[in-house]
Amino acid sequence: MAIQQPQTPHLQIIRRLLLLLAAAVLFTACCEKKPSPEPIPSGTVEQTHLMYMPWSDNLTSYFRVNIDDMASVIAAGIDDGVRVLVFFMESSSTGSLFELQRAGSQCVRRTIKEYEAPVDFTTTAGIASILGDVKAEAPARRYTMSIGSHGMAWLPVASQTKAPERSSLPRRKEYWEYAAPDRPLTRWFGGVNVANRTEIQTLAEALTQAGMHMDYILFDDCYMSSVEVAYDLRHVTDYLIGSTSEIMAYGFPYALAGEHMLGEVNYEGICDAFHNFYSNYEFPYGTIGVTCCAELDDLADIMRRINTSCTFDSAQVGELQRLDGYSPALFFDMGDYVHHLCTDAALLDEFERQLARTVPWHRHTDYYYSMSNGRNPIYTFSGITTSDPSVDPEIVIDRQQTAWYRATH
Repeated sequence: MAIQQPQTPHLQIIRRLLLLLAAAVLFTACCEKKPSPEPIPSGTVEQTHLMYMPWSDNLTSYFRVNIDDMASVIAAGIDDGVRVLVFFMESSSTGSLFELQRAGSQCVRRTIKEYEAPVDFTTTAGIASILGDVKAEAPARRYTMSIGSHGMAWLPVASQTKAPERSSLPRRKEYWEYAAPDRPLTRWFGGVNVANRTEIQTLAEALTQAGMHMDYILFDDCYMSSVEVAYDLRHVTDYLIGSTSEIMAYGFPYALAGEHMLGEVNYEGICDAFHNFYSNYEFPYGTIGVTCCAELDDLADIMRRINTSCTFDSAQVGELQRLDGYSPALFFDMGDYVHHLCTDAALLDEFERQLARTVPWHRHTDYYYSMSNGRNPIYTFSGITTSDPSVDPEIVIDRQQTAWYRATH
């Protein structure tokens, strides 16, 4: 029997390190290695989708869920010719651009660029610069875009009209100001502060400047399925997808709808996925419409003829299908409004056929929700709103500055 020599402290430490190293090697050999991201397609791909999420204050945590939901779609497998990039602002002054890449059965993030303060996301030049980074990193034959933020349809960030009577108007309380512990949160194009909001026309100008025409823009925001919004964007996107009302803070169900958004776009499938999700959600309220922007000029032509020959009786405003919680109401179902406005049967029939071509897909739950007044019934729905019949004194002034109003009056 051999006699074991005593070990010095240094030798004991070395021995333990060797044992740990041997164990680590054995563990690595026995476990599956973490998958590496699939190679990035070289050159121009078929589709690049941008999830654009500017600073939106209290929605940041929901955006992270939205990103994870889209990541689950990518992990399950998407077409080889599709890339998904995300512009995400963690704060009002910092942001990042990254790609969601499949890695085996997982999805990983590849950082492309970090944006330091100040991040310019409310001006034409600033947005065009971000879009330029996307285009340079992931050139594609087709571009699509989803925008997550608060939303207030076409309403200007700051009134374009300095009318004397405006100074005496009471301040309108915005829907997010009704937040309370007992009320579910809903989702401007931007944040709750004026400094963090973007004009719709600014987005249109930025897309033009960047040379990026969109197959579709999906607004994951409140009130953005509006004819005034769509008309402003008709030259920079083929389709506009959005909600006519407030959308619950969870936002768009990307985990269900993502497969219809990427690759061969299925607009009806997008609507069905949205409707199925919100029909079974804990807060079962959701409205969605898809506008074909190529049909908007024809719709405007018919509306001009209707407005020339018919006058809306404001006493009927209470009979209209409203789709908000404001008082006075700001957003009305467009089909229902024209049905009350137009007294010429032939002209009304022409309008209804054109509206069906302009908004070919739409879905809604039985009720819509507003943080200001709770749930409200939907008895007729065309998938798109207008503010033409609103008697709100600010809207009466501001709507006259919209391109839609000028084209139809």
